Amino acid sequence: MPMQQPTTPDRTSRIRRVLFGLLFANLVVVAAKVGVGLLAHSLAVLGDALHAGVDALNNVLGLVVMRVATKAPDEDHPYGHGKFETLGALAIVGFLSITCFELVRQAANRFSGDHRTPLLSEIQFAILLATLAVNVLVTRYEQRRGEQLGSRLLIADAAHTRTDVVITIGVVIGMLFGRRGWWWVDPILTFVIAVLIVRVAYQILSSAVPVLVDQRAIFAGDIQRAAEAVQGVKGAYGIRSRDGAAARYAEVTIAVDKDANVAAAHAIADEVEERLKRDLQLDEVTVHVEPC
Repeated sequence: MPMQQPTTPDRTSRIRRVLFGLLFANLVVVAAKVGVGLLAHSLAVLGDALHAGVDALNNVLGLVVMRVATKAPDEDHPYGHGKFETLGALAIVGFLSITCFELVRQAANRFSGDHRTPLLSEIQFAILLATLAVNVLVTRYEQRRGEQLGSRLLIADAAHTRTDVVITIGVVIGMLFGRRGWWWVDPILTFVIAVLIVRVAYQILSSAVPVLVDQRAIFAGDIQRAAEAVQGVKGAYGIRSRDGAAARYAEVTIAVDKDANVAAAHAIADEVEERLKRDLQLDEVTVHVEPC
């Protein structure tokens, strides 16, 4: 059963603290990779640094988006601004697309241009391994906090950062081959990096788009069975559900005995609401009552 999410103000402050910490860590990783890439003349390392730089930009974007997403409902947005958080996750795809294009372009130029073999000193190699360790820790921490806080933005960014781990491993492999004079391994690995970025972009899209288009969150039959299991409910219909940025919503109409008084009908509706929240992990449930 998922953990209880904190209230919106508390949740927002926790997400912002996570993003500030990740921003600092990512800037350190970017600086280290850029330095190593320039000294070693490695396109793969510089591409990896560019990808890490996008992580830092994502953190800045996340801080801006969270400021908007937590605004109170207003006349133009009666359901609140929570979907801006999902839009922020979707914006990550745009950054990834630009990164992917640049990597492919530079790798293609490498085959027809400079064939210098990228070489790393022992210190540079150790720095690269240290950034790998940092990325592993960052990814695990961000994924865990994203799940605990129900933040699609953090989860999407964790998926993005997770590619840094694989990319850096690929770069290390390229460096080892480079020491044998096989210069072509470096640009080939850059193409592999681009493919990984495309895969991550697709995963983020497949997660964010259903929220933005209000795809159902729970099978209607499950909601119907749970509602009809409550004593006094003769039928359940008019069922809708959707995922929000940090919550799951459902709406259902229940039929009750036409002779039931108002207090009894409301008691049944309250029980249906509590059962759906408990059994189906819904955050908000609207129950309409009709006599039958």
